[in-house]
Amino acid sequence: MRGTVPGLPTAVPLSAMLPGIYQEDPFTVRFIAGFDDVLAPVLSTLDNLAAYLDPALAPEDFLAWLAGWVGLELDESWPVERQRAAIAHAAQMYRMRGTVSGLRDNLEVLTGGRVRIADSGGVAWSATPGAEFPGQDHPRLAVRVSVADPSSVSVSAVDAVVSAAKPAHVVHRVEVVAS
Repeated sequence: MRGTVPGLPTAVPLSAMLPGIYQEDPFTVRFIAGFDDVLAPVLSTLDNLAAYLDPALAPEDFLAWLAGWVGLELDESWPVERQRAAIAHAAQMYRMRGTVSGLRDNLEVLTGGRVRIADSGGVAWSATPGAEFPGQDHPRLAVRVSVADPSSVSVSAVDAVVSAAKPAHVVHRVEVVAS
C-alpha cells in the first residue's frame, strides 16, 4: 500500500535534532539520514491525512482500505470513479437500507444507470379490526436497470445487491436493459 518514496525530502531531518557532538560525526549523520528516508513517507502521509480519508482525493491503492472502514466490499473490476462514488455514498446507502429508495440509490451509484423498482408491498392502517391488508398476497420485487451498455453491468452482481437488500421471503426479478 504505502512505501518509501525515492527522493522525498523530510520536513524535519532527524540529524538536525541531534546534540551538537553527534552532528559533528559524519557516520552518525549518514546513519540517521537512513531513518529520514523511512520516516519521510510516514510524515508526509500524516501531514496529508485528511486527503487520505476523503474518497475523492485518496490514492487508488488506499480505496479498498477506506471502503473497509465504512463496511463496504468493493468490486475490483469497477472503474476507480465508481469505487470512489460508492465509498462516498456508503453512509447514505446504509441509512436508507431496506427501503425502495435506498435500493434504487444504491443500484444507481453501483451501475451508473437509471433504476426502476416495482414493489408489491404497501402500508396502511385501519381502526377496524380484520381490515384488508395493503399490497398483494405474494410479495415480489421487480428491478429494471437501464444503462447505455448492458454488457458493462453484471446481472449477477446486481442480483446479489438486491438479494442482500430485500427480505428473504420476497421473490425478485432483475433486468438490465439498454437505455
